[in-house]
Amino acid sequence: MTKKGFRLPFGRAGEEEAGNDAEVLREENRQLKRAVEELSILNDLARAIGASVDSQDIIRKIVDRSMRAVLAEQTVVTLVDRNADQPMKTLARAMTSSSEHTHYHVNENLLGWMHLYKKPLLTNDPANDDRFRGLKWDQTIYSILCVPLMVKSELIGVVTSYNKKDEVGFTDEDQRLLAIIAGQSAQIIENARLYEEEKALAGMKEQVKLAAQIQQDLLPKAPPTLPGYDIAACSLAAQMVGGDYYDFIHISGSRWAICLGDVSGKGLPASLLMANLQATLRGQTALDTPVGATIVRSNRLLYESTDPEKFATLFMAVLDADRHTLSFCNAGHEHPMVFNSGSAPVRLTTGGMALGVLDDFPYQEGSATLDPGDTLIIYSDGIPDAVNELESPFGEERLMQAVQANAGASAGDLMQKVIEAVHAHEQGAEQIDDLTIIVLKRVS
Repeated sequence: MTKKGFRLPFGRAGEEEAGNDAEVLREENRQLKRAVEELSILNDLARAIGASVDSQDIIRKIVDRSMRAVLAEQTVVTLVDRNADQPMKTLARAMTSSSEHTHYHVNENLLGWMHLYKKPLLTNDPANDDRFRGLKWDQTIYSILCVPLMVKSELIGVVTSYNKKDEVGFTDEDQRLLAIIAGQSAQIIENARLYEEEKALAGMKEQVKLAAQIQQDLLPKAPPTLPGYDIAACSLAAQMVGGDYYDFIHISGSRWAICLGDVSGKGLPASLLMANLQATLRGQTALDTPVGATIVRSNRLLYESTDPEKFATLFMAVLDADRHTLSFCNAGHEHPMVFNSGSAPVRLTTGGMALGVLDDFPYQEGSATLDPGDTLIIYSDGIPDAVNELESPFGEERLMQAVQANAGASAGDLMQKVIEAVHAHEQGAEQIDDLTIIVLKRVS
């Protein structure tokens, strides 16, 4: 065999080997180019979102870069509210589209799958994917790539890209890149959300603080000074703002309206209803009609201006300091008590149901006379209902004991002793309701 005969197979093998080497080099160059592009995308994304604290701005930038990174028609970032009753409830959504297709919404089944498995999902034939058998997809969706946004092993959302812009569909490389983007972005999104929540909470606290100051300004600065009487009052809210209300309204001469109410609920809603009740009572008291009629009209106005589940208990009395008489109406409130040294306390019960329950109710009016040495105690249910760690209530019996044990004290001191007795009973337990009390003593 000639040398030439030997060279031909050697040359072909060399060509094949050279061809294989070239293919390897081309693949290595492609991978290197892909790696450089990925690094460029990730570096650009890091610069774009690293300094931002606006979650919506961060999401828009993630969507834009993710869509371009995997050559998708649309990309959606969906955050989930982990504090909601429905854990996969959409909290925020942003999307970018390079096509004229309708914006896609992340399917709840897809979200459920991601919540269950917490790993990337790639399908280039969703209509025939066994993982979603029976699920009807939009006919224009032919490929899906979905990756989780994870923070400390907890799912906070998903990044979903739709419809790869080529016939091949999404690849494992696309999945890996989108997963890296999601991993790089999740904590930044979470930090931005936490910052916004903290900022919103600080704003709310400031608003509540302002509301508390406004509510405090609505209450009397001091009780009236009446010859022959010693009066003290205070209200301690369980929260920054409360639903208890007390007032002293001058009618004419020596006649004063004394009110103590407790509206349903707590916090800001209760404080708004309290302000409504105060405005209503002050307006009706100015008409100088009998207490029962004042309460009838006030009840109707409160009923018309509040939701059906809102109501208020109220004790209202008109004191004639010259005649030492009380005309009163108790609208579903704790029973005020008149203490004297000679007998058991007298409870002031005449009236009717709480305000705002029925639009028309025939409230009754009662009367009482205050003798020298008598003490009138008006209070909200936060006093008898105060509990200790064993859930034992303070109760009316302890209230009466505190009043009787300090019968000789001034109105202010007696009020303070009652409050101290309540706090001593609580033994450090959290105050669960507003505490409001009015002490009125006839001293001569």
